[in-house]
Parts: sequence; C-alpha cells; structure tokens
Amino acid sequence: MRKEVWIPRLLIAVSVLFIGVMLVLPLVVVLAEAFSSGLNAFLRAVTDPYTLKALRLTLTATVAAVLINTLFGLTAAWAVTRFSFRGKGILSTLIDIPFAVSPVIAGLVFILIFGRISPLHPFLDAHDIKVVFAEPGIILATVFVTFPFVARELIPTLEARGTDEEQAAALMGAGFVTIFRRVTFPHIRWALLYSVILCAARAMGEFGAVSVVSGHLRGKTNTLPLHVEILYSEYQFTAAFAVSAILAGAAVLILTARNIVEYLAHKEDDFNVR
Repeated sequence: MRKEVWIPRLLIAVSVLFIGVMLVLPLVVVLAEAFSSGLNAFLRAVTDPYTLKALRLTLTATVAAVLINTLFGLTAAWAVTRFSFRGKGILSTLIDIPFAVSPVIAGLVFILIFGRISPLHPFLDAHDIKVVFAEPGIILATVFVTFPFVARELIPTLEARGTDEEQAAALMGAGFVTIFRRVTFPHIRWALLYSVILCAARAMGEFGAVSVVSGHLRGKTNTLPLHVEILYSEYQFTAAFAVSAILAGAAVLILTARNIVEYLAHKEDDFNVR
C-alpha cells in the first residue's frame, strides 16, 4: 500500500522538478535579466526601431504561415480522410517531412531553388523578384516548417468522426459548402483552432530556416529570434533579454489560449455526453 502511495508522488515530484528547471527557471532568468538595468532600459530595447521592424516581420510571417497552412491543412485533411486515390499514403507521408528535415536544410533548399545559382535566377532577376534575403523567403521558410501542424491535428479528428453524417447530408441534397459549414466544421472547430495556435507558436519562434534565407539584414529581414541573436552577439545582453521577453510573453499568451481552447473543447464534449 505504501508503495502504491509513494510511486505517484515520486513521479509528480520528478515531473514538477523537471518542468521547474527546464521551463520555469529559464523564463524567470529571462525576465530578471530583461529588467536588470531598469524599466527605462527595457523600454528603450523593445521600442528600438530595429526591434519594431523585427516584430512586424515576425507577425507578418506568422499570419501568412497560419493563413496558408490553415487552407492547406483543411484541404489535405479532407483529401486524406474523405477520398481514396493513388498516392494517398505518399501524400500523408510528405506532410510529415518538415518534422523529419532540419530547418537549416530547408533554408538551404530555398537558397538552391531561388538563389543566384538557381536556374530560376535569370527570370527572377529580370522581373525584379526577390525571394531569398527578402520577406518572401522568410514567409516561405516559416510556411514550410509549420505546415504539418494543422493537417496532423485535423486528420485524426476527421477519421474519428467518420463520414456517416456527411453522406446523409449529401443524400438529402446538401452541397459541399453546406455540408462543410453545417456538418463537418462544428465537429472540427476546436481541433482547427488548437492547431492554428500551435502553428502560430511554432512560426513565431522559428530560427533555423529563417536564419539561412534571411541574410541577417538588420531592419529588413531579421525576425525577433534573429534580432535576439544579433544583440547577444554584440554583447548587448540587456537588450537581448528584453527582446526575448517579448517572445516569452507571446509564448505565455499562446499557452493560455491553448489551455482555454482545451477547456472549452472538453466542456463541450462533457455537455454532449450528458
């Protein structure tokens, strides 16, 4: 009996200790260092023009990635779970490629495709189209590393729901848009919102692929994570931690939003069961 009582307590204690050391402590250190030189120094760092430009680019890339990946995720999940076709297994496997490929390699691939050594370079140069070392490259890299999130969250949800309700609606004469809006979407809305939150969190913190395609042009192609790296490399520690605090604050907000979504989803499931 004593063994059964102490094992759960030991596991809980180890989990709490690990989370405290690996997650809570670094967050406390970041906030402490960010305000170590006073509030004025913190405000100067976060309102610096380069910081604001990096924040704008980060938000632009995040919004673009979320919108593109939401559309792709819905399309891919619907295709995989509602239709049978040749290459279905290949498509499902390809969705997971960003989970297996290093973001740095993804960035190098975009350099090869759109850089100066690419066969596309003469066309891009002739039409003054800049991809790498410009905002489009940042967006492409962000989209690549985040596009599995929505699809991988929706596919199990759609598979679990089955197709009976949709087929019944189709037999009654409902069109595709009506079926999706009235039958499918109500069942996947929480999973979709949850996946969008995860996608946004991953996009805001992306470093590897963006670092390769950005060129580190301050004020032009630097996102917040890249801006933190530059500040730290220049021994501007207070400014680096102050900018890091912005990302940490965004992470807390995203975590809070995720927990709210989970709570609402569970609450709705419990209501439906009753």
